[in-house]
Amino acid sequence: MTLTKSKYYFEALDNYPYSLPDCLEALNYALSYDPEDADSLCLMGRIYSEMLTDYERAKMYFEEAMQCNVANLDTPQHYIKCLLDNEDLDEAEKLIHYALRIKGIDKARILIQKSLLFEIRLEYKKALEPLKEARKYSYNQAMIDFLKSREKFIKSKMTETKKKGKK
Repeated sequence: MTLTKSKYYFEALDNYPYSLPDCLEALNYALSYDPEDADSLCLMGRIYSEMLTDYERAKMYFEEAMQCNVANLDTPQHYIKCLLDNEDLDEAEKLIHYALRIKGIDKARILIQKSLLFEIRLEYKKALEPLKEARKYSYNQAMIDFLKSREKFIKSKMTETKKKGKK
């Protein structure tokens, strides 16, 4: 990452998501210096996914980012979220499996997304398993508290499903 490109990437990151025009301007400059920068491509994918809900275009940017740097730690997490939001569940499952093998990735966050995948599929018992595994990779109290609240939430959905089934 050159110094100029880094400057524009960090400027874009600093403006995201609060000032999208400034973010996009800086991001376009960063990509003009290096069109294969995985971090910049990932941020562009996030803009299309999270702000514009243009999942197909977002997927294009995420895929390009993954091709440019398969070991990037940020891209898989955001790409998985995009795939889950777009209901591309099989693709998300494959990417989760791949991401869990990337050295240095935040496994707890990837496992949370794996849990969400099962929850979307209405497989609540399976959704609890990744949350339990995520505890092994949690290194602060906030993450432990979040995992407990997700577990409680999923269990409440299981209870509601059982009640509806009895009626």
